[in-house]
Amino acid sequence: MPEQYEIVRKRALTPDITSISVYAPLIARKARAGQFIILRAGHDGERIPLTVSSTQGDLVTVVFQKVGDSTMTLDEIPEGGCLTDFVGPLGLPTPVDGVKRAAVVGGGLGCAIALPVAKALHDAGAQVDLIGGFRTKDIVILEEDMARACDNLYICTDDGSYGYSGFTTGKLEELLRSGEKYDRVYAIGPLVMMKFVCRLTKGYDIPTIVSMNPIMIDGTGMCGCCRVTVDGQVKFACVDGPDFDGHKIDFDETIARAATYKEFEQRRRENHKCRLEGMNNG
Repeated sequence: MPEQYEIVRKRALTPDITSISVYAPLIARKARAGQFIILRAGHDGERIPLTVSSTQGDLVTVVFQKVGDSTMTLDEIPEGGCLTDFVGPLGLPTPVDGVKRAAVVGGGLGCAIALPVAKALHDAGAQVDLIGGFRTKDIVILEEDMARACDNLYICTDDGSYGYSGFTTGKLEELLRSGEKYDRVYAIGPLVMMKFVCRLTKGYDIPTIVSMNPIMIDGTGMCGCCRVTVDGQVKFACVDGPDFDGHKIDFDETIARAATYKEFEQRRRENHKCRLEGMNNG
């Protein structure tokens, strides 16, 4: 039997995106689509909130991108290694009951979160169109898994190198103009993408749920970084979400605040690489 929080499987999806399946039977039994876990890659490691991508038996799979020091440290743990902490499931499950026809829109790494939402809807009997957007063909992830979780899968690439040429909003609008009728749309991905999905669906009067996972940091709401204005009220993605009514979110405020951390993350990533290079040269 694997040790507690052992990384049983590890897979590089792209040079910057990694999937790990962790032995966590209690979490695996309870986790629902949209919920997240908090992990630490060492006793001195930062808390990292990651949405559950899938569960299978006693394993919980999460997908992460190497964007800073903590996620780069996490990526260095080999298959068979163990995490210090792996806590969850946290957050509220994505609402899927009563939906008969849905479109799920994922952007980049957000497709790892869109996947369990599409699967939960499909398993509940809904007809699901899943739209996955990527910059280029080389960084498309989880295509086979997404295809199994929906009725129709549409892959979009910004540069036109694979599938639909253009953004996910373009494909969604094409489907809507062709006469598709959705009870609800779900959008998971970069803030700008979710903003424009919501702008589009509002014009069609389609209820839209968005995941504010991209702005979560400590996973408890105490840091305040995940605060978001919803219908004029301050909410915290970690504890009140991460899913919200996308038509009520102040995206411009959230996007502006999220941009303040980009320079810090880049510095941490560069410092981590410098330390690795120093060790390799030593």
